[in-house]
Amino acid sequence: MSKALFFLRHYNDIDHISPIIYKWVDSGHKCDVILIGSARFRGDFRIEYLSKLDGVRVAHIRELLSPLEFIRWRLQMLLVSGSLRRSFIGPLVSGLAEIYDASKREFVWKCTSKHLLEHSFEGFNEGVVAFDWIERNSVISIEWVETVISMAHAKGFRTVSLPHGDSPHANQLIRRREWKVKPDNTFAAARMFDKLVVPNELCAGRFRPFLDSQAIAVLGSPRYCDEWLIKLTEILPPSPLVRSDNKLKVAIFLRKSNFTTFWEEVREVVQMIATFKGVEIVIKPHTRSGWKQSLTKDASLRRLSNVSIAGTDVHSAHLLSWADVIIDIATSVAFEAVKINKPVLAADYLHAGRSTIAEFMPETELRCRDDVYLKIERFLSNGCGSFYVEENRQRFLKEIIDVMGPDVLPRYVALLEEQVRTGST
Repeated sequence: MSKALFFLRHYNDIDHISPIIYKWVDSGHKCDVILIGSARFRGDFRIEYLSKLDGVRVAHIRELLSPLEFIRWRLQMLLVSGSLRRSFIGPLVSGLAEIYDASKREFVWKCTSKHLLEHSFEGFNEGVVAFDWIERNSVISIEWVETVISMAHAKGFRTVSLPHGDSPHANQLIRRREWKVKPDNTFAAARMFDKLVVPNELCAGRFRPFLDSQAIAVLGSPRYCDEWLIKLTEILPPSPLVRSDNKLKVAIFLRKSNFTTFWEEVREVVQMIATFKGVEIVIKPHTRSGWKQSLTKDASLRRLSNVSIAGTDVHSAHLLSWADVIIDIATSVAFEAVKINKPVLAADYLHAGRSTIAEFMPETELRCRDDVYLKIERFLSNGCGSFYVEENRQRFLKEIIDVMGPDVLPRYVALLEEQVRTGST
């Protein structure tokens, strides 16, 4: 029996790493899950499920540190946060960070790291510490993560970076002010881990310029593998969405606001589809930055009787189950729809990228407004069957989801076990 410590930050981490935690304890091991983002994720249905499993302890970092320790840790996180430095108070934050420099911050980083490692590994001489893909623009300080890693190494523990998502884009230049096709230094932070795990080679390509090949493991998708999709149906809360079988139900998933999206045309497409009789549309804002997306505040859309904005109680799995058709603006959640053989319309002309789904399955691509109209008209007239070229869909599932075969989660457990053994030697 081995021990692991998993740090989770936000919705995407929970979504993609929960399957690994489930399989880890199902294989006879123990673990701690420490939430280092919003405390509201204590109530996430996946976290509640994991907390009831034998061998799992779940806590928010606030519960494990003294009030003073937590406040100091949190203030330092804000001080070095890239998001604050990019805001209007950026110059002030940068000035404070220069005064209260890295040497002064080191004391708090070490105290909190020591406390958390001792809490999790009391009575254990070997183990593994796992974060998600911590990048240079993450809201969690790289300084602190490096300190946790250093102190874990001092105890003989190995460290692993696990997937918090996938690669919905097949191209690189997808955000504002990205103008050069070259290795993205954002991903260089992965060098601090002993092992980086990715679901597929498309994701691995981001990191290969910065890591040795033996430091990267390509293991398949824990989130969209068969075993977890079955488990997810068992633990998912009841859906607040009501199915109406006499209507074509269309779900639209939005990306984060920092990706270049052509919102004017997205609005036009929604309004056009809404003119079809017998169509119902639900728009799902991004889980972390939906409030920044102008579409969700558009009064003209909200007035449409057959268009609604999904609330926070509507999980992506709810919407995928409810929908007949998914319009994808390059989100990896649409991968699940491909897996369960529901039509995905890859709306590549609505954003500045080439979607992975369209790259593998050209029959899904929307290249203009006419394509949208004709596809919706076809679904209304002929139904949603026989949409994919099955050879293309199978290639997508093999290369993006399963990779080395459908038994994905056992491979993640084997990798973590291997890291425990390596650390102990």
